[in-house]
Amino acid sequence: MNPPRGMRDFLPADKTRRERVLAVIRDRYRAHGFDEIETPVMEEYGRLHAGMGGDNEKLAYNILRRGLDADDIRNAADDPAALTDLGLRYDLTVPLSRFYATHRGELPGVFRAIQIAPVWRAERPQKGRYRQFVQCDIDIIGDATARAEAELAIATLDTLDALGLAGGRIRINDRRLLDWMLGHFGFAADERAGVLITIDKLDKIGADGVAAELRERGAQPAAVDAVEAFLRRPQTLEQRPYGEEQIRAALPTGAPDDVVAHLVGIGAAVAAARSGSGDALVFDPFLVRGMGYYTGTILELAHPSVAYSLGGGGRYDGMIGRFLGQDVPAVGFSIGFERIVDLVTQDEDAAADAVVLVHDRDVPMAELAAHKARLVADGARVRLETRTKNLKALLERAAADGYTAFALVAAGQDGIERRPLG
Repeated sequence: MNPPRGMRDFLPADKTRRERVLAVIRDRYRAHGFDEIETPVMEEYGRLHAGMGGDNEKLAYNILRRGLDADDIRNAADDPAALTDLGLRYDLTVPLSRFYATHRGELPGVFRAIQIAPVWRAERPQKGRYRQFVQCDIDIIGDATARAEAELAIATLDTLDALGLAGGRIRINDRRLLDWMLGHFGFAADERAGVLITIDKLDKIGADGVAAELRERGAQPAAVDAVEAFLRRPQTLEQRPYGEEQIRAALPTGAPDDVVAHLVGIGAAVAAARSGSGDALVFDPFLVRGMGYYTGTILELAHPSVAYSLGGGGRYDGMIGRFLGQDVPAVGFSIGFERIVDLVTQDEDAAADAVVLVHDRDVPMAELAAHKARLVADGARVRLETRTKNLKALLERAAADGYTAFALVAAGQDGIERRPLG
Protein backbone atom coordinates (compact mmCIF):
# COMPACT_ATOMS: atom_id res chain seq x y z
CA MET A 1 0.00 0.00 0.00
CA ASN A 2 1.21 3.49 -0.84
CA PRO A 3 1.05 6.54 1.44
CA PRO A 4 -1.51 9.26 0.62
CA ARG A 5 -0.89 10.90 -2.73
CA GLY A 6 1.69 13.66 -2.52
CA MET A 7 3.12 12.33 0.75
CA ARG A 8 6.06 10.02 1.34
CA ASP A 9 7.51 7.33 3.56
CA PHE A 10 11.23 7.51 4.34
CA LEU A 11 13.35 4.40 4.80
CA PRO A 12 15.99 4.48 7.55
CA ALA A 13 18.83 5.53 5.23
CA ASP A 14 16.73 8.35 3.76
CA LYS A 15 15.61 9.50 7.20
CA THR A 16 19.22 9.48 8.45
CA ARG A 17 20.33 11.57 5.49
CA ARG A 18 17.54 14.08 6.03
CA GLU A 19 18.38 14.39 9.71
CA ARG A 20 22.05 15.00 8.89
CA VAL A 21 21.11 17.87 6.62
CA LEU A 22 18.68 19.28 9.19
CA ALA A 23 21.38 19.08 11.87
CA VAL A 24 23.73 21.20 9.73
CA ILE A 25 20.98 23.75 9.03
CA ARG A 26 20.09 24.01 12.73
CA ASP A 27 23.73 24.33 13.72
CA ARG A 28 24.46 27.16 11.30
CA TYR A 29 21.24 29.02 12.10
CA ARG A 30 22.02 28.83 15.83
CA ALA A 31 25.60 29.98 15.18
CA HIS A 32 24.13 33.17 13.73
CA GLY A 33 22.11 33.90 16.87
CA PHE A 34 18.70 32.44 15.99
CA ASP A 35 16.63 30.51 18.53
CA GLU A 36 14.29 27.64 17.66
CA ILE A 37 10.60 27.72 18.48
CA GLU A 38 7.71 25.36 17.81
CA THR A 39 4.12 26.14 16.90
CA PRO A 40 1.08 23.84 16.52
CA VAL A 41 0.49 22.13 13.19
CA MET A 42 -3.01 23.67 13.20
CA GLU A 43 -4.14 27.28 13.37
CA GLU A 44 -7.60 28.82 13.52
CA TYR A 45 -9.37 28.94 10.16
CA GLY A 46 -9.76 32.72 10.27
CA ARG A 47 -6.03 33.24 10.75
CA LEU A 48 -5.09 30.97 7.86
CA HIS A 49 -7.65 32.67 5.59
CA ALA A 50 -7.08 36.30 6.49
CA GLY A 51 -5.78 37.27 3.05
CA MET A 52 -2.12 37.04 4.06
CA GLY A 53 -1.14 33.75 2.45
CA GLY A 54 -1.84 34.54 -1.18
CA ASP A 55 -2.64 31.52 -3.35
CA ASN A 56 -1.51 29.20 -0.56
CA GLU A 57 -4.75 29.93 1.27
CA LYS A 58 -6.58 28.14 -1.54
CA LEU A 59 -4.38 25.09 -0.93
CA ALA A 60 -4.98 24.87 2.81
CA TYR A 61 -6.28 21.65 4.35
CA ASN A 62 -9.26 22.63 6.49
CA ILE A 63 -10.58 20.58 9.40
CA LEU A 64 -14.30 20.07 9.96
CA ARG A 65 -15.74 21.23 13.26
CA ARG A 66 -16.65 18.48 15.66
CA GLY A 67 -20.31 17.65 16.13
CA LEU A 68 -21.52 18.52 12.64
CA ASP A 69 -24.60 16.69 11.38
CA ALA A 70 -25.99 16.24 7.89
CA ASP A 71 -28.18 19.37 8.14
CA ASP A 72 -25.18 21.50 9.12
CA ILE A 73 -23.30 20.31 6.06
CA ARG A 74 -26.25 20.86 3.69
CA ASN A 75 -26.97 24.34 5.07
CA ALA A 76 -23.36 25.47 4.80
CA ALA A 77 -22.37 23.80 1.54
CA ASP A 78 -21.35 27.12 0.02
CA ASP A 79 -19.62 28.48 3.11
CA PRO A 80 -16.55 26.46 4.15
CA ALA A 81 -15.92 28.79 7.08
CA ALA A 82 -19.17 27.63 8.66
CA LEU A 83 -18.01 24.01 8.56
CA THR A 84 -14.42 24.39 9.69
CA ASP A 85 -12.75 26.05 12.63
CA LEU A 86 -9.15 24.88 12.16
CA GLY A 87 -6.72 24.16 9.34
CA LEU A 88 -3.28 22.64 8.84
CA ARG A 89 -0.60 25.31 8.44
CA TYR A 90 0.42 25.90 4.81
CA ASP A 91 3.57 27.83 5.78
CA LEU A 92 5.43 28.83 8.94
CA THR A 93 5.13 32.62 8.61
CA VAL A 94 1.48 32.97 9.59
CA PRO A 95 1.98 30.77 12.70
CA LEU A 96 5.11 32.76 13.64
CA SER A 97 3.18 36.03 13.41
CA ARG A 98 0.48 34.64 15.69
CA PHE A 99 3.18 33.24 18.04
CA TYR A 100 4.86 36.63 18.31
CA ALA A 101 1.58 38.41 19.00
CA THR A 102 0.87 35.86 21.76
CA HIS A 103 4.30 35.91 23.43
CA ARG A 104 5.64 39.38 22.65
CA GLY A 105 6.09 40.26 26.34
CA GLU A 106 8.34 37.23 26.86
CA LEU A 107 10.56 37.86 23.83
CA PRO A 108 13.50 40.22 23.21
CA GLY A 109 12.95 43.50 21.38
CA VAL A 110 14.56 42.03 18.27
CA PHE A 111 13.60 38.36 18.06
CA ARG A 112 15.49 35.95 15.80
CA ALA A 113 13.48 32.77 15.28
CA ILE A 114 14.17 29.35 13.77
CA GLN A 115 11.27 27.18 12.68
CA ILE A 116 11.92 23.80 11.08
CA ALA A 117 8.76 21.78 10.62
CA PRO A 118 6.38 20.17 8.12
CA VAL A 119 3.64 22.13 6.36
CA TRP A 120 0.74 20.94 4.24
CA ARG A 121 -0.70 22.18 0.95
CA ALA A 122 -3.26 20.56 -1.34
CA GLU A 123 -0.87 20.76 -4.29
CA ARG A 124 -1.22 18.79 -7.48
CA PRO A 125 1.58 16.26 -6.83
CA GLN A 126 4.45 16.25 -9.31
CA LYS A 127 8.21 15.96 -9.26
CA GLY A 128 9.54 18.25 -6.53
CA ARG A 129 6.06 19.20 -5.29
CA TYR A 130 4.51 17.40 -2.35
CA ARG A 131 1.48 17.84 -0.16
CA GLN A 132 3.56 17.47 2.97
CA PHE A 133 7.05 18.95 3.07
CA VAL A 134 9.54 20.48 5.49
CA GLN A 135 10.28 24.18 5.64
CA CYS A 136 13.41 25.63 7.29
CA ASP A 137 12.70 29.24 8.24
CA ILE A 138 14.65 31.99 9.93
CA ASP A 139 12.93 35.27 10.75
CA ILE A 140 13.86 38.53 12.43
CA ILE A 141 11.06 40.46 14.11
CA GLY A 142 11.48 43.98 15.46
CA ASP A 143 14.24 45.31 13.17
CA ALA A 144 13.26 47.59 10.29
CA THR A 145 16.84 48.23 9.16
CA ALA A 146 18.84 46.63 6.36
CA ARG A 147 20.77 44.75 9.03
CA ALA A 148 17.91 42.25 9.35
CA GLU A 149 17.93 41.27 5.66
CA ALA A 150 21.73 41.13 5.71
CA GLU A 151 21.72 38.76 8.71
CA LEU A 152 19.27 36.46 6.94
CA ALA A 153 21.28 36.46 3.71
CA ILE A 154 24.58 35.84 5.50
CA ALA A 155 23.18 32.99 7.61
CA THR A 156 21.56 31.38 4.55
CA LEU A 157 24.69 31.53 2.40
CA ASP A 158 26.80 30.22 5.28
CA THR A 159 24.39 27.31 5.70
CA LEU A 160 24.60 26.51 2.00
CA ASP A 161 28.41 26.51 2.24
CA ALA A 162 28.29 24.18 5.27
CA LEU A 163 26.15 21.75 3.27
CA GLY A 164 28.80 21.57 0.55
CA LEU A 165 26.85 23.81 -1.83
CA ALA A 166 29.22 26.76 -2.07
CA GLY A 167 28.58 29.25 -4.86
CA GLY A 168 25.02 30.14 -3.93
CA ARG A 169 23.71 33.58 -4.80
CA ILE A 170 20.68 35.55 -3.67
CA ARG A 171 18.55 37.50 -6.11
CA ILE A 172 17.11 40.57 -4.45
CA ASN A 173 14.48 43.21 -5.17
CA ASP A 174 11.94 45.30 -3.27
CA ARG A 175 8.17 45.30 -3.62
CA ARG A 176 8.21 49.08 -3.23
CA LEU A 177 10.43 49.34 -6.30
CA LEU A 178 8.12 47.07 -8.27
CA ASP A 179 5.12 49.21 -7.37
CA TRP A 180 7.04 52.39 -8.21
CA MET A 181 8.14 50.96 -11.58
CA LEU A 182 4.62 49.95 -12.56
CA GLY A 183 3.41 53.43 -11.69
CA HIS A 184 6.29 54.91 -13.70
CA PHE A 185 5.27 52.82 -16.72
CA GLY A 186 1.67 54.01 -16.36
CA PHE A 187 -0.19 51.03 -14.88
CA ALA A 188 -3.12 51.99 -12.66
CA ALA A 189 -2.96 50.91 -9.01
CA ASP A 190 -5.88 48.51 -9.35
CA GLU A 191 -4.28 46.55 -12.20
CA ARG A 192 -0.76 46.18 -10.78
CA ALA A 193 -1.39 42.92 -8.94
CA GLY A 194 -2.39 41.25 -12.21
CA VAL A 195 0.54 42.84 -14.04
CA LEU A 196 2.96 41.40 -11.46
CA ILE A 197 1.54 37.91 -12.06
CA THR A 198 2.53 38.26 -15.72
CA ILE A 199 5.91 39.87 -15.03
CA ASP A 200 6.72 36.99 -12.69
CA LYS A 201 6.73 34.76 -15.80
CA LEU A 202 9.49 36.79 -17.51
CA ASP A 203 12.11 34.04 -17.14
CA LYS A 204 9.77 31.52 -18.77
CA ILE A 205 8.03 33.46 -21.55
CA GLY A 206 10.46 36.31 -22.26
CA ALA A 207 9.77 39.94 -23.08
CA ASP A 208 7.54 39.07 -26.07
CA GLY A 209 5.43 36.73 -23.96
CA VAL A 210 5.06 39.26 -21.16
CA ALA A 211 3.96 42.01 -23.53
CA ALA A 212 1.52 39.70 -25.31
CA GLU A 213 -0.04 38.46 -22.07
CA LEU A 214 -0.38 41.99 -20.69
CA ARG A 215 -2.24 43.00 -23.84
CA GLU A 216 -4.48 39.96 -23.53
CA ARG A 217 -5.21 41.02 -19.94
CA GLY A 218 -6.42 44.37 -21.28
CA ALA A 219 -3.71 46.40 -19.55
CA GLN A 220 -3.31 50.01 -20.62
CA PRO A 221 -1.61 49.94 -24.05
CA ALA A 222 0.77 52.84 -23.37
CA ALA A 223 1.93 51.19 -20.15
CA VAL A 224 2.49 47.88 -21.95
CA ASP A 225 4.52 49.66 -24.64
CA ALA A 226 6.62 51.33 -21.93
CA VAL A 227 7.40 48.13 -20.05
CA GLU A 228 8.14 46.30 -23.33
CA ALA A 229 10.61 49.02 -24.36
CA PHE A 230 12.25 48.87 -20.94
CA LEU A 231 12.64 45.08 -21.18
CA ARG A 232 14.42 45.47 -24.52
CA ARG A 233 16.83 48.23 -23.38
CA PRO A 234 20.63 47.75 -23.52
CA GLN A 235 21.72 46.30 -20.16
CA THR A 236 25.52 46.52 -20.26
CA LEU A 237 25.68 48.85 -17.26
CA GLU A 238 23.89 46.27 -15.12
CA GLN A 239 26.90 43.98 -15.25
CA ARG A 240 28.67 46.09 -12.64
CA PRO A 241 29.19 44.61 -9.14
CA TYR A 242 26.21 44.82 -6.80
CA GLY A 243 25.88 48.36 -5.46
CA GLU A 244 24.11 51.64 -6.05
CA GLU A 245 25.38 52.10 -9.62
CA GLN A 246 24.29 48.63 -10.64
CA ILE A 247 20.87 48.97 -8.98
CA ARG A 248 20.13 52.35 -10.53
CA ALA A 249 21.31 51.14 -13.94
CA ALA A 250 18.71 48.37 -13.76
CA LEU A 251 15.83 50.77 -13.01
CA PRO A 252 14.10 53.65 -14.75
CA THR A 253 15.45 57.08 -13.79
CA GLY A 254 14.13 58.48 -10.53
CA ALA A 255 13.95 55.35 -8.33
CA PRO A 256 13.18 56.10 -4.63
CA ASP A 257 16.42 56.96 -2.83
CA ASP A 258 15.44 55.38 0.49
CA VAL A 259 14.65 52.01 -1.06
CA VAL A 260 17.85 51.97 -3.11
CA ALA A 261 19.85 52.91 0.00
CA HIS A 262 18.23 50.01 1.90
CA LEU A 263 19.30 47.53 -0.80
CA VAL A 264 22.80 49.02 -0.97
CA GLY A 265 23.17 48.63 2.80
CA ILE A 266 22.24 44.94 2.61
CA GLY A 267 24.85 44.35 -0.06
CA ALA A 268 27.61 46.14 1.83
CA ALA A 269 26.99 44.05 4.95
CA VAL A 270 26.86 40.76 3.05
CA ALA A 271 30.07 41.55 1.14
CA ALA A 272 31.87 42.45 4.39
CA ALA A 273 30.77 39.22 6.06
CA ARG A 274 31.88 37.14 3.09
CA SER A 275 35.44 38.50 2.88
CA GLY A 276 34.62 41.28 0.47
CA SER A 277 32.97 39.03 -2.10
CA GLY A 278 30.63 41.21 -4.14
CA ASP A 279 28.91 38.46 -6.13
CA ALA A 280 26.73 36.90 -3.40
CA LEU A 281 23.82 39.24 -4.19
CA VAL A 282 22.27 39.92 -7.60
CA PHE A 283 19.78 42.74 -8.06
CA ASP A 284 16.83 41.65 -10.20
CA PRO A 285 14.34 44.48 -10.89
CA PHE A 286 11.70 41.97 -12.00
CA LEU A 287 11.94 39.51 -9.14
CA VAL A 288 8.35 39.31 -7.84
CA ARG A 289 7.77 36.33 -5.53
CA GLY A 290 4.13 35.48 -5.17
CA MET A 291 3.34 35.86 -1.48
CA GLY A 292 0.85 38.67 -1.02
CA TYR A 293 2.12 39.66 2.41
CA TYR A 294 5.53 40.97 1.28
CA THR A 295 5.85 44.72 1.85
CA GLY A 296 9.52 45.48 1.06
CA THR A 297 12.66 43.50 0.32
CA ILE A 298 12.20 40.16 -1.43
CA LEU A 299 14.91 37.53 -1.83
CA GLU A 300 15.39 34.28 -3.73
CA LEU A 301 18.19 31.73 -3.34
CA ALA A 302 19.87 30.36 -6.48
CA HIS A 303 22.66 27.85 -7.06
CA PRO A 304 24.57 27.25 -10.31
CA SER A 305 23.93 23.50 -10.17
CA VAL A 306 20.17 23.86 -10.72
CA ALA A 307 17.83 26.08 -12.71
CA TYR A 308 15.20 26.42 -9.97
CA SER A 309 15.33 28.43 -6.74
CA LEU A 310 16.37 26.80 -3.46
CA GLY A 311 14.47 29.13 -1.18
CA GLY A 312 13.33 32.66 -0.69
CA GLY A 313 11.73 35.19 1.58
CA GLY A 314 11.11 38.82 2.19
CA ARG A 315 9.89 41.56 4.47
CA TYR A 316 6.32 41.32 5.78
CA ASP A 317 5.96 44.37 8.03
CA GLY A 318 2.16 44.37 7.94
CA MET A 319 1.37 40.81 8.98
CA ILE A 320 1.95 40.82 12.73
CA GLY A 321 -0.18 43.94 13.04
CA ARG A 322 -3.16 41.89 11.86
CA PHE A 323 -2.86 39.90 15.09
CA LEU A 324 -1.38 42.50 17.46
CA GLY A 325 -3.19 45.66 16.44
CA GLN A 326 0.06 47.54 15.73
CA ASP A 327 2.62 47.01 13.00
CA VAL A 328 5.91 45.32 13.85
CA PRO A 329 8.76 45.08 11.30
CA ALA A 330 9.48 41.50 10.26
CA VAL A 331 11.49 39.72 7.59
CA GLY A 332 12.14 36.03 6.94
CA PHE A 333 13.90 33.55 4.71
CA SER A 334 13.00 29.92 4.04
CA ILE A 335 15.33 27.25 2.65
CA GLY A 336 13.62 24.76 0.36
CA PHE A 337 14.64 21.70 2.32
CA GLU A 338 13.14 19.09 -0.03
CA ARG A 339 15.13 20.52 -2.93
CA ILE A 340 18.36 21.01 -1.01
CA VAL A 341 18.44 17.55 0.56
CA ASP A 342 18.55 16.02 -2.92
CA LEU A 343 21.61 18.11 -3.81
CA VAL A 344 23.69 17.41 -0.72
CA THR A 345 26.26 14.73 -1.47
CA GLN A 346 28.63 15.09 1.46
CA ASP A 347 28.40 12.49 4.20
CA GLU A 348 28.99 14.16 7.54
CA ASP A 349 28.95 10.79 9.28
CA ALA A 350 31.49 9.13 6.97
CA ALA A 351 33.99 8.83 9.81
CA ALA A 352 31.43 7.98 12.47
CA ASP A 353 31.91 4.77 14.47
CA ALA A 354 28.99 2.52 13.48
CA VAL A 355 29.40 -1.19 14.17
CA VAL A 356 27.31 -4.25 13.36
CA LEU A 357 27.72 -7.12 15.81
CA VAL A 358 26.99 -10.27 13.80
CA HIS A 359 26.40 -12.99 16.36
CA ASP A 360 25.78 -16.72 16.34
CA ARG A 361 22.31 -17.81 17.42
CA ASP A 362 23.58 -19.43 20.61
CA VAL A 363 25.27 -16.31 22.03
CA PRO A 364 23.53 -15.47 25.34
CA MET A 365 21.72 -12.15 25.38
CA ALA A 366 23.71 -11.06 28.44
CA GLU A 367 26.98 -11.40 26.52
CA LEU A 368 25.61 -9.48 23.55
CA ALA A 369 24.31 -6.75 25.85
CA ALA A 370 27.73 -6.43 27.47
CA HIS A 371 29.57 -6.20 24.12
CA LYS A 372 27.08 -3.63 22.86
CA ALA A 373 27.18 -1.54 26.05
CA ARG A 374 30.98 -1.24 25.90
CA LEU A 375 30.89 -0.01 22.30
CA VAL A 376 28.03 2.41 22.96
CA ALA A 377 29.88 3.79 25.98
CA ASP A 378 32.84 4.51 23.67
CA GLY A 379 30.59 6.55 21.37
CA ALA A 380 29.76 3.96 18.71
CA ARG A 381 26.44 3.30 17.07
CA VAL A 382 25.75 -0.43 17.36
CA ARG A 383 23.32 -2.83 15.72
CA LEU A 384 22.85 -6.49 16.61
CA GLU A 385 22.35 -8.90 13.71
CA THR A 386 21.93 -12.68 13.85
CA ARG A 387 24.38 -14.38 11.51
CA THR A 388 22.79 -15.77 8.34
CA LYS A 389 24.04 -18.09 5.61
CA ASN A 390 24.36 -15.15 3.24
CA LEU A 391 26.74 -13.05 5.34
CA LYS A 392 27.74 -10.94 2.34
CA ALA A 393 24.17 -9.71 1.78
CA LEU A 394 23.78 -8.91 5.46
CA LEU A 395 26.96 -6.82 5.49
CA GLU A 396 26.06 -5.04 2.25
CA ARG A 397 22.74 -4.02 3.76
CA ALA A 398 24.50 -2.76 6.89
CA ALA A 399 26.92 -0.70 4.79
CA ALA A 400 24.00 0.79 2.84
CA ASP A 401 22.47 1.81 6.18
CA GLY A 402 25.61 3.74 7.11
CA TYR A 403 27.56 1.21 9.20
CA THR A 404 31.33 1.36 8.83
CA ALA A 405 32.54 -1.78 10.65
CA PHE A 406 31.42 -5.20 11.77
CA ALA A 407 32.50 -7.86 14.26
CA LEU A 408 31.69 -11.58 14.44
CA VAL A 409 30.61 -12.70 17.92
CA ALA A 410 30.57 -16.27 19.22
CA ALA A 411 29.38 -17.58 22.59
CA GLY A 412 31.92 -17.16 25.39
CA GLN A 413 34.03 -14.71 23.40
CA ASP A 414 35.92 -12.26 25.64
CA GLY A 415 36.73 -9.56 23.09
CA ILE A 416 35.66 -8.71 19.56
CA GLU A 417 37.67 -7.94 16.44
CA ARG A 418 36.24 -5.10 14.39
CA ARG A 419 36.72 -5.12 10.64
CA PRO A 420 35.92 -2.34 8.16
CA LEU A 421 32.84 -2.58 5.97
CA GLY A 422 33.04 -1.85 2.29
